[in-house]
Amino acid sequence: MDDVVEAFIRRYVKEYDFYDQAARLVRQLLETELRTSGIRCMVTSRAKDVTRLEDKARQRALQRNYACADDVFEDIADLAGVRVALYFPGERDQVDSIVHRLFQLIDSPKEFPQNRDDDNGRRFSGYSARHYRVRLKKNGLSDSDQRYSAAKVEIQVASVLMHAWSEVEHDLVYKPLAGALSEDEYAILDQLNGMVIAGEIALETLQRAGKRRVADSGGEFRNHYELAAYLLAKIKTDEEKPVDESGLGRVDLLFALMKELGLNGPAKLAPYLEVLHGDLEARPLAEQVIDAVLAENTENYEVYRTVQNRADWLDTQRTPDRDDAHREVGLFLHHWSELENLIRIYLELSSAQVGYRSPILVFLKQHEMPLDPTERNDLNALRNLRNNLVHHGYRKAAADLSDATDRLQKIIEKLRRNLPRPPEPDAV
Repeated sequence: MDDVVEAFIRRYVKEYDFYDQAARLVRQLLETELRTSGIRCMVTSRAKDVTRLEDKARQRALQRNYACADDVFEDIADLAGVRVALYFPGERDQVDSIVHRLFQLIDSPKEFPQNRDDDNGRRFSGYSARHYRVRLKKNGLSDSDQRYSAAKVEIQVASVLMHAWSEVEHDLVYKPLAGALSEDEYAILDQLNGMVIAGEIALETLQRAGKRRVADSGGEFRNHYELAAYLLAKIKTDEEKPVDESGLGRVDLLFALMKELGLNGPAKLAPYLEVLHGDLEARPLAEQVIDAVLAENTENYEVYRTVQNRADWLDTQRTPDRDDAHREVGLFLHHWSELENLIRIYLELSSAQVGYRSPILVFLKQHEMPLDPTERNDLNALRNLRNNLVHHGYRKAAADLSDATDRLQKIIEKLRRNLPRPPEPDAV
């Protein structure tokens, strides 16, 4: 058995950089998504320390019948690890939604606390967290990073307080330097665990107090974290809004757009939230609100593009091709706003209830179109391109964008020629 563990460690040392980079890629994806979604946390990553790993492998080898090094690699899940330390424990479900969207889950998340035989007279529940075993999705990786999709990465999600306590307990209980802990030492650890649990309750109370302050103040959101907390508190009262499945999305961009347009505050945001019902697509809430703001006034597209550029939507390194693509994006979105204006005029004249919703969405779902099936499918494809350009910083070659703009112009011209005229009002 010692030979198997030694072979495993020798191989792991050679592959250490692979696991370290896989963990780093997961951390970068997760950290960006959590930050832009308005979730306060600290995200760290690491490959398993060789000394700690050898100790763990030898302890497990006493209970498991490892036949070869591959058995050890299969058994130990946290060779590459990412830790999410939440400021507010109540946001764990939001993190869960993001993890499910970003990564391929290998198995069901593991919930802690779990029943343990060695409770040593504990009065409190112990370690409270949620662990995920995931792989990176290939379609989200560059060609040079494709190999990292094979790595298993463990994501540990808990409060900042719980993570700190678990480190202390782990090093004292599982790796004692001077023998097993005494009864009093276990009692002190249990007492500290109780203080951590009380601290988590205090953090959840603090979070609720902050939400009430923002909702009741009638003032402005100070940052996108306050906006995210407000959106969650507001939307969770309405089960029709698909927030849990699709998440909040780029709340940071929504916050910046609201500030630019003078819409920053609960009262000014409320009209855009009231219409988000029923037939809306299962997309992140921030995207839906941004679309509602853009649909209200298509001149807001240019404001939003400025906001995106300021948030590093495009690379800072400029090239002639990138400049051409930038211009083509602007041209495509200009014609898209022209299409929205055209359809909005028709819908309003025909007394359709558009409100703050996208006129394109209403038109596609509620009205017959003078378009053949191929053109209708193309309009859907162009709408998906628009959503990717607006919300995800999607980049395409200038020639591809120019082709998309040509197709869009043809649809605009046909609609302008063939849209039915609304009925004339009765003569007085």
